[in-house]
Amino acid sequence: MKDAYYKNNLIKLYQGDSLKLMKLMRPNSVDVIIADPPYFLSNGGFSNRGGKKVSVDKGSWDKLSAEYESTEQFNDIFLSEAKRILKYDGTPWVFGSMHNIFEVGYLMKKNDYRILNNITWQKLNPPPNLSCRMFTHSTETIIWAKKDKQSHQVFNYQLMRERNYGKQMTDVWSTPVIKKIEKRFGYHPTQKPLSLFIRMIEASTTPEMLILDPFLGSGTTAVACQMLQRQCIGIELSSNYLDIATRRIKNEEGALF
Repeated sequence: MKDAYYKNNLIKLYQGDSLKLMKLMRPNSVDVIIADPPYFLSNGGFSNRGGKKVSVDKGSWDKLSAEYESTEQFNDIFLSEAKRILKYDGTPWVFGSMHNIFEVGYLMKKNDYRILNNITWQKLNPPPNLSCRMFTHSTETIIWAKKDKQSHQVFNYQLMRERNYGKQMTDVWSTPVIKKIEKRFGYHPTQKPLSLFIRMIEASTTPEMLILDPFLGSGTTAVACQMLQRQCIGIELSSNYLDIATRRIKNEEGALF
């Protein structure tokens, strides 16, 4: 790997194309992958933000590069590289919506992962549907899988039960879309709530584990790792988003006020 864009004793951030940089990583070197890959929805359409009609175009990163024949090829390369660098008992968490999650699930089966859970993230305050021709979209999916069908993944069952007031935690996680304070260091159009990442990391890791986020965005995985004292590698193409991630990590370290 090349020189880090930012690093501290727990976190290393790298700028570059994630699929290319993942190819440089050693096999069996990562314990957990948390990934929010592009949904490839930037097609000139419109969405709703704060009650206003806005473009769905999020940036060039959400458009398929000419070097890939299809979104299926992109996701297949990502999942095959993820499997190569995950340890024997490693697990990936992959975000998606109805636009891409079925393709991701199909490719996980193709790459011989075992799917553990299909987490439904329910947004408690979703934006309304502008067309009024279908139900309001209020959920996204997180697939939790494991690399090897015979392995024994880490699952901190008792902690999750404690977090759920003494009851078994289900595969439906309900949160507001995101708190304003989580965006105070800069805007990212697909930023997810920090609470989701804290839950994934608490559920599936131990303190000595290494976590990779190959589509880091504004750095929520790294911020959660800083809070929970986990090692993290983050890869992101945009220097603007890396700067936001760096400020958020430094704030969690106590270096920014």
